[in-house]
Parts: sequence; structure tokens; C-alpha cells
Amino acid sequence: MFEKEVYTNRRNRLRALMKSGIGLFIGNVESPVNYPDNTYHFRQDSDFLYFFGIDLPGLAGVIDFDSGDEVVFGTDFDVDDIVWMGPQPSVADLAAMSGVRDTLPMAKLVDHIQKAIAGGREVHLLPPYRAETRMTLGTIFRENPCQMTSRASEMLIRAVVSMRSLKEEVEIAEIEKAADIACEMQTTAMRMCKPGVTEQEIFGVIEGIAWAKGAGPSFPTILSINGQTLHNHKHNNVLREGRMMVTDCGAESNMHYAADLTRTTPVGGHFSQRQREIYEIVLKANTESIKKAGPGISNRDLHLNACTIIAAGLRDLGLMKGDIDTAVAEGAHALFMPHGLGHMMGLDVHDMEGLGENFVGYNEEVRRSTQFGLKSLRFALPYKPGHVFTVEPGIYFIPELYAKWRSEGKHKQFIDYDRVSTYLDFGGIRVEDDVLITDGGCRMLGKTAPKTVKEIEETCR
Repeated sequence: MFEKEVYTNRRNRLRALMKSGIGLFIGNVESPVNYPDNTYHFRQDSDFLYFFGIDLPGLAGVIDFDSGDEVVFGTDFDVDDIVWMGPQPSVADLAAMSGVRDTLPMAKLVDHIQKAIAGGREVHLLPPYRAETRMTLGTIFRENPCQMTSRASEMLIRAVVSMRSLKEEVEIAEIEKAADIACEMQTTAMRMCKPGVTEQEIFGVIEGIAWAKGAGPSFPTILSINGQTLHNHKHNNVLREGRMMVTDCGAESNMHYAADLTRTTPVGGHFSQRQREIYEIVLKANTESIKKAGPGISNRDLHLNACTIIAAGLRDLGLMKGDIDTAVAEGAHALFMPHGLGHMMGLDVHDMEGLGENFVGYNEEVRRSTQFGLKSLRFALPYKPGHVFTVEPGIYFIPELYAKWRSEGKHKQFIDYDRVSTYLDFGGIRVEDDVLITDGGCRMLGKTAPKTVKEIEETCR
């Protein structure tokens, strides 16, 4: 945990934003793999962590926005538990570490909230994403658990987003720790990227680094020679010469702050001429975007600038044609880059996605596009100092998307489909870094994994 003042200050700031009502924060519980005592690795709810910091299951926090009263609900372990788990801190001790004075048994939570409701108090909660949380809320509100998402408070969502979006110095330090771990994961994957090695072997080794140095992976590692599949979680291929391995991985610090890095490595450690040509386009989109990022520049504008760099590079290779600005405006480049430039990052690798992407990355003035590719941009607003983002352009040759677009004659004035057809065995390339927006621009977070052609080839050797 951070110092208790961090959590006290956060709750005070939230209370100032909310002004009235009660905030209810349900922590996560253990979730069984295949029988009750064999559980998945526990991960605390990020919003509960943000405001209370206690990284244990079976807890809830309540903040009274009118009176300022705060209560942590939880059940102390008894001797039967201690036999299996060893001595455990009391709920009161844990709450005190978070700056909360009052505690009550978890069994009292329903009565506590019901009493508030009977007194005409408004109860604010965030959207639940776990079935166990929905069940708890269904019991509290005496409603169908499946309807609990509709009870989420837009006022609380917006208040939490406004706070969590701007990272404190203690948070930035944790993200840098996670980024350093992710850098080690990437360099290890590069050194292992040799013909005859299985994806599964590399996957297992680098996820082991995440567990050895931090709180584990920040998301399921994407590692595949089929990099044209954007979120490829299969690891059953054997690496072979002529292919490239996309490794999109990240770690959590022990305080659960995330990093997210992507590198693309030629199997055997040497780029062919064709691979190098495409790679250099992606690398330019990455590095130029990082140079350009800063306060007041919108992520949408940065995304479109990266898409223009990619489209111009592909035109130089004969894969695209025509006026590049028009091609990007009409979305022709999305055949090759169908995703957004990046996403916000913090306690969640896609920070606050559970609260709703449109609350995090859009507002009344900036609406999400419906255009293929651009609609996948998770954040379109201007940057502010304290924002932490990934910058991850890519180029992908997706045979199924190619076949669909060609059969429809889509953007044929901008795409040389005959030329593209010779690249359908290419795979994909993505290069991703983690960036902090500062008062004067931006800076990279953590150690920078090798990313120029020369650096990657030297690392592989």
C-alpha cells in the first residue's frame, strides 16, 4: 500500500466532487477454477484499490459524501482459517492502513445500505463486471443481479474517471517499475526468437519474469508468428525462418500498476528486405507520434497523423495509391491498421475500461466515430499532463479482411489489391511504448526495449 494519506486524500477529493449520497465500493472475492478451494490468482478491484488500497478479498468500502463517514466492511479470520493461512491482520488494522477508522462485519453491509435507502439516501456505485459482485449487489438492493449494471451512477463514474485519469507521482513510479519488467520480458523474447523454438516456451518464460519481478502479467500475453491476428492468445506454433514474432506483453508492479509493450522480432534475428521496409514504416509512426505527443494535442489527431505516416509509407511501396490525406480521411488505411493508436494505462492496462470507454475517452463534444478502424480508438480527447498512454501503431496483412474488401471493391482507388495479394503471408508488425504526458510534452516510461532494426538484430545476436 501507499502511505495512508494517499488514500485519505483521494477519498476527500471524491467527496468534494460528489457532494451528497453514499459511495459503495465492492472489492473482489476469490473465484474458483474448478472447485471452491482451488481459486484463480486473486486480483483486487482497481477502484477499490485506488480509494482503499487493501489488496485482500472479501471487503467493501462505503463513503458518506455528506457526513464524511467512512467504513470498511469485512470479516476477520478465525482460528480455522489461520490453521491454513497463518496469522492474518484484522480488518480494523487493514482499514487503519488506509486511513479509515470505522469497520463493520461484512454481514452488516446489507443492513447498512438498506437503512440508507430507507432514509432516502442516494447510493452511488460503479458498473459491476464480475458475477460475484452482481450477486452481492442483487442481495443488497433486492433486485435481479443481471440488472445491476443499470444501477451504476454516471456521476460517480465521471468523478472517478476525472481522478484516475491524471496520475500522481507515486503512481507514475509504479508504472515505471512495471515498464522495466516488461522491457526485460521483451528482450528475453527477442533472444529466444529462433527457428525451432515454440511460442509456448517463450510465452512461459516471459510470463515467469512478470511473476518473479512483479504481480504477474497485466493481461494475457499476445505472442505469435501470426501477428496479423491482433489479440492472438494461441501459442501453439513453432517458430520458423522467414516469419516475424509479435510479442505484446506487460507486467503489473506489486502495487498492480500496469505496463504494456510490443515489439516485433524476425525469427532468427535478421530482417529480410521486405520485413525491414514494412517495419521502418511502423517504427516511424511510433517515434513521430511520441515526438508529437503533448498537452492539448488530441489522441485522435495523433492517431490520424500516425495513419497518414503508415499510408504514405505503403504508397511508397506500391501497396496504396492516390491522395494520402483523402485515403486516410475515408479510412482506406484501416485495411492495414484497423485499431486505434493506443489507450490510457494505470491500475488497468486499458485504464478504467470497466467504467465504460466512452466515459474515459469521449465526451459531449468529441463523439466516437462509426468508421471502421477509427471507431476502435479508445481515447480521442486532448492530452493533459499526468495522462499515461500507449503508442502502438501497426501494419497487418489480414487475408480475411483483404478478401472481403477486395470482393466489395472497397477503396480500390487507394489500394493496389494485386500488389497487396503478394503480402498475404507476411503476418503483422506492431511497435508499442508507454508514454507520460508532461507540462512540456511527453516522456517515455521505464527502460526502452530495443526497437530499431539495428538494436533488435544486435539483441538477437
